[in-house]
Amino acid sequence: MYLRSSKKTKAEVYLNEPIGKDKDDNEVTLMDVLETEEKSVEEEIDLRTKIGKLYNKMRDILKQRERTILELRFGLGGHKPKTQNEIASMMGISRSYVSRIETKAINKLASQFEE
Repeated sequence: MYLRSSKKTKAEVYLNEPIGKDKDDNEVTLMDVLETEEKSVEEEIDLRTKIGKLYNKMRDILKQRERTILELRFGLGGHKPKTQNEIASMMGISRSYVSRIETKAINKLASQFEE
């Protein structure tokens, strides 16, 4: 039994365990190497609140076609982002018309958020 437990502990790695030294002779830990740019809880809540407001404004202000084009174009609502050409062929309209609708919809939303 002791043999098995000692084998397990030999394979364990701790985040604060030194793994080497940097060029300034400071100890480097695994935590330093694996550190990420995670958002704080406050930032995450703020982002989700803003996304919710955006979806509400899109639903209230934009026409269905404008909303569809923005969702497809920017990958909103679980869609994969598409090019204007792809959207144009899907909807049976020209690419330039998709561009005009997209610009108009973005301007509508921008004016609402400025107020």
